[in-house]
Amino acid sequence: MTRQDRIIVDPEIMHGKPVIKGTRIPVYVVLNLLAGGLKPEEALTEYPDLASEDILACLEYAAELAQEEVGILEAEGIR
Repeated sequence: MTRQDRIIVDPEIMHGKPVIKGTRIPVYVVLNLLAGGLKPEEALTEYPDLASEDILACLEYAAELAQEEVGILEAEGIR
């Protein structure tokens, strides 16, 4: 399964923010939990609708965005 199978963007769900497919859990919520120090296993306990593959998909999504944004930030002279 790929990130595209697990994360969707639908203007009718959460104002078009990326969410885990079949839920209303935004990708940014999962990333914030992990960034705040929550272990993936703890996130799965907090959000029973999540699967470990969903967490990996969120990380992959963030990595893809970071690659794109770095180029923009470097072009603007921000480092």
